[in-house]
Amino acid sequence: MKSNSYVGGVLSLSGLALALALGSATAVAEQKPSPADIKKHSTTPGSRYEPELNVLEKEKMSPPGTQPGIPSLTNDEWATANKIYFERCAGCHGVLRKGATGKALTTDVTRKNGFEYLRDFITYGSPGGMPNWGTSGELTKEQVELMAKYLLNEPSAPPEFGMTEIKATWNLIVPVDKRPKEKQNKLDLDNLFSVTLRDTGEVALIDGGTKEIVTTIKTGYAVHISRMSASGRYLFAIGRDAKVDLIDLYMDPPAKVAEIKVGSEARSVETSKMKGWEDKYAIAGSYWPPQYVIMDGSTLEPLKVVSTRGMTYDTQEYHPEPRVASIVASHFKPEFVVNVKETGHILMVNYSDIKNLTVTDIAAERFLHDGGFDSTGRYFLVAANARNRVAIIDTKDGKLVDVIDSKGVKPHPGRGANIVHPKFGPVWVTSHLGDETVSFIGTDPEGHKDNAWKVVQTVNGQGGGSLFVKSHPKSEYLYVDTPLNPEAEFSSSVAVFKIADLAGEKPKFKTLPIGEWSGISEGQRRVVQGEYNKDGSEIWFSVWNNKSQESAIVVVDDKTLTKKAVIKDKRLITPTGKFNVYNTRNDIY
Repeated sequence: MKSNSYVGGVLSLSGLALALALGSATAVAEQKPSPADIKKHSTTPGSRYEPELNVLEKEKMSPPGTQPGIPSLTNDEWATANKIYFERCAGCHGVLRKGATGKALTTDVTRKNGFEYLRDFITYGSPGGMPNWGTSGELTKEQVELMAKYLLNEPSAPPEFGMTEIKATWNLIVPVDKRPKEKQNKLDLDNLFSVTLRDTGEVALIDGGTKEIVTTIKTGYAVHISRMSASGRYLFAIGRDAKVDLIDLYMDPPAKVAEIKVGSEARSVETSKMKGWEDKYAIAGSYWPPQYVIMDGSTLEPLKVVSTRGMTYDTQEYHPEPRVASIVASHFKPEFVVNVKETGHILMVNYSDIKNLTVTDIAAERFLHDGGFDSTGRYFLVAANARNRVAIIDTKDGKLVDVIDSKGVKPHPGRGANIVHPKFGPVWVTSHLGDETVSFIGTDPEGHKDNAWKVVQTVNGQGGGSLFVKSHPKSEYLYVDTPLNPEAEFSSSVAVFKIADLAGEKPKFKTLPIGEWSGISEGQRRVVQGEYNKDGSEIWFSVWNNKSQESAIVVVDDKTLTKKAVIKDKRLITPTGKFNVYNTRNDIY
């Protein structure tokens, strides 16, 4: 991880946090903020990133029976430990502790290591990414000891969630025939942004022109992503509580017209994009239970539930918890590309006949996470971040192209970024959670055959803890955030590479002090996920603080790399992901 340094005469900053934005619904004019006191932005227990905020802690689960030599827990202790585990640990280690990004915590492992080892490991953490829950103050000494005892016991699974339970949650708020026949508002829908308000369970729709909030809509908890229907009319939001909300952008103002829960916890939703199938179907994938659900694209009526439980692709051992990590829709076939994290299978789900569902199963790599298309929309690249690899799928031929080393630790591309490299031609870019590496993968097997499906270059960003890279076909720049970096000065800024300079021997980046530009003087001001407006002239960044603190969105002029506007509003609480309607539905990134 890089130390504090000046790059190009600008202080390198970067990292990620939670946020509450207070103030009026205005875009703040250009102004010079007072110098920030870095001590105010240190990583304190109250401002540290909480990786999951998992909703499964609400499930009632009983402790396992007492076993000789294993510390027993009361019902209250078990409930407390479950809550801590599902809030803090399950996202990396799995609901059943089988491991993924984090190592397995099954009892054959934990009992071999013993209570004292577990207690100390939880207390002090490790350089490999395990947080120091005890010494940081996140957990008390008593809670650490409780968790060490908890891990010596067998886990208990949350309840299943099948079609009966799913249908019971389906709510068709406005039937299709009661909706507008044409757009009722005056919004430029293609330049509308859907912004996740993580801790309030809402999305804010922000006008890309006026920079004002059009409306906020109640959704599931901690919305993970927003996706748009191929026509651009419907917006789909999925919360980590597995609640899917369907929003009709034609209404004045846009409003929710249907909702459903597809499980207990989830991350992914997508809609059919193949020509002739626009807006026909939607699909959502769950973490628990491990399954995906195909729904009617205009009503969310559940039509098909398919489990992803099965064998790992390599050792061919049964896994009870293969979570659906991400889903994209093919532009070449009526197929959804479903990435199954723990087993390493990529499923090409053909929706042309969902009654007689056809699924092409591609053995790829564990543990699949997120990814995006190349610039042509034909090839899908997805990170297997626990194994530092990237799998490449040809969605036209329905085949695995290759699985390659990402040349960094824990690749985390988001959707990645597509640029035309001055030396290597079209490339797709990923940054990494575990180190400062930014990797460029050749994606043009016809025009640049020798560079295709290889890491053709790596450069160093500000440090580890990156979640997203971003560029645009009209931009000269590549942006890299580092919101999970433990250093406050890194987590509150972004690194910007000029694409033309990548041909040089050691390309350097310019640091944009987004947190400072926001004018916010409290919290860690973690800066996350750049998102372009429709024409590529602006890139928006969330300044994400603790929910009891002020947050904001900073708009950067892509031509001059200067602050263009700051969006503040008392409703802008913990803003994280931002999704421009045009870019999202057309897979432009």
